[in-house]
Amino acid sequence: MSIQMTGKVRDILTEDEFQSVLKKDDLKAASIVAFDWAVIIGLFTLAALYPNPLVLLTVIFLLGGRQMAFGVLVHETGHKSFFTSPAINDFVGKWLSGYWVFSDKDAYMKGHLVHHRLAGTREDPDLKNYEAYPVSHTSFKRKITRDLTGQLGWRRLKSIGRSLRHLKALKPGSRKTVVRSVSCHLAMLLFFTAIGYAWLYALWIVAFMTSHMLIVRIRQIAEHAAVPDLFDLDARMNTRTIYINWFESLLIAPHDLNYHMEHHLMPSVPIYRLRRLHNLLLAKGYYGGVKFPRGYLTLLRQVTYSDKRATHA
Repeated sequence: MSIQMTGKVRDILTEDEFQSVLKKDDLKAASIVAFDWAVIIGLFTLAALYPNPLVLLTVIFLLGGRQMAFGVLVHETGHKSFFTSPAINDFVGKWLSGYWVFSDKDAYMKGHLVHHRLAGTREDPDLKNYEAYPVSHTSFKRKITRDLTGQLGWRRLKSIGRSLRHLKALKPGSRKTVVRSVSCHLAMLLFFTAIGYAWLYALWIVAFMTSHMLIVRIRQIAEHAAVPDLFDLDARMNTRTIYINWFESLLIAPHDLNYHMEHHLMPSVPIYRLRRLHNLLLAKGYYGGVKFPRGYLTLLRQVTYSDKRATHA
């Protein structure tokens, strides 16, 4: 079946299928939050027990993945598609995730909902993150270098510092986010200091400045870069879903974040239902002609090209 198959997803699914992918599950949502925090605690414990360079480097990369997972929680609770309770959604999206990565859930969602509305057009506010792809190997290496050396992360920290210096000038919502975020980080630092491991806090900040920045970039590339047609309103053309293994899920795309095409097709579907939605649509032939890359290395090869090609172009 061709990718030009007409009909909205709502018309393709049966009523039972439609309701099944929309159903929220508090236990699933709570288990995701608990898993993220358990991994973080486990990583800090590992670093404290075995503070050798290899372990610390591994911890920094995996902490960056959990910081990405916190971004997923902010995203999901912002869509109000995670817990059945709006109050719990809000609490988790702020106190159990957003503030720990300096993310303002409410401000983020204002821009993100515009992205959903304008994806496939030149007015998409996120277009700058992926419009230039594919890029040359040299260009991509420069981007990775900036991420892993903390250059972009340092800019982010300086931006947070400026917000602190001009706290009174911020809008009330932004001011509240900055104060609460800093309070969470101070609490983390004080806790580690109290148990005699103050240096562990540095791992969180280094991860935020380095591995987290790289993971965010890879996620952005995977979702929309070098898709079949960035300026087609059909999500099957302007958005990508990628098949990944368990390690890629742990490090780069936690909690089925890789099913991004499905998210654009039905933004109200909880992230823990996106795999089911994908399989339903796949079985019904809705993805005829759509290619799903397997793994991020495969994808990165597709969105980059040799410098020789650039020279001869």
